[in-house]
Amino acid sequence: MTATTAAYGIPRVGRGRLGPLGVAAATVIVAAVVLAAVGPALSSTDPNASDFAHAYAAPGPGHPLGYDGQGRDLLARLLTGARTSLLGPLWVVALSMTAGAAIAIAAAWFGGWLDSVVSAVLEVMFAFPGVLLAMLVAAVFGPGLTSAVFALAVAYVPYIARLVRSAALAERRKPYIQALEVQGAGAFAICVRHLVPNLLPLIAAQATLFFGYAMVDLAIVSFFGLGVQPPEADWGVMVASGQSGVLQGYPAESLLAGGCIVLLVVAFNVLGERLSDVRRTPRPWRLVRRGGAA
Repeated sequence: MTATTAAYGIPRVGRGRLGPLGVAAATVIVAAVVLAAVGPALSSTDPNASDFAHAYAAPGPGHPLGYDGQGRDLLARLLTGARTSLLGPLWVVALSMTAGAAIAIAAAWFGGWLDSVVSAVLEVMFAFPGVLLAMLVAAVFGPGLTSAVFALAVAYVPYIARLVRSAALAERRKPYIQALEVQGAGAFAICVRHLVPNLLPLIAAQATLFFGYAMVDLAIVSFFGLGVQPPEADWGVMVASGQSGVLQGYPAESLLAGGCIVLLVVAFNVLGERLSDVRRTPRPWRLVRRGGAA
């Protein structure tokens, strides 16, 4: 144990690690991303090709999960649907995190009337649930993944901005920021080179959590027919189209698609919580850096 570590009473072993659950969650996410990237290319079956002669047919050679009610291969549709089910939330998180963090950092840095206006606008935006806003946008501009992604990104901005603003305000008051200002560093340079990097662990942890929320919300929108449109493969669409099969005693489509959604949402939530714990773990090098040469 180094002198710095001993001075702060921080044990070296077991701190700042994801732990078994975090590693398992990360493994599930990586596996899903790999399957979404290369899975459809490995499948020789068209996920949208219908063959009513095989409606609800049992699994067989080359079709290990069987067929849906329209005779489409379930494995091919799951692999293809993984792309939209992952890309949609990715765009939601990227857009909302970028906008929310930029707004929050500007409000926290300049304060005054700008902070008051931003806070008031965010309070108003909290009144619009994300899924409801996505459905309203789809009703006005037409159903589709693009409308749902844009609407959910706008709906997530106030939640992200509130979290980042609180952290940015705390960071803004720290001595190293004041030291940089005394040395003549500009606001933009301080934010880009020091403030934002110190907020990145928080942003990364929240992005992971919000990815799971966005996946659920987009699946709900697609379930109601306002997101990805049939016959395109999407897990939310598959849950909806598999309802008739559930009533007829063939629940495979809904169960498989719903199970994939649940598994990934749990994995993202677990990983997000573990990243939050890692972020809260004190790092001696950060304390020394901020109090010293930073």
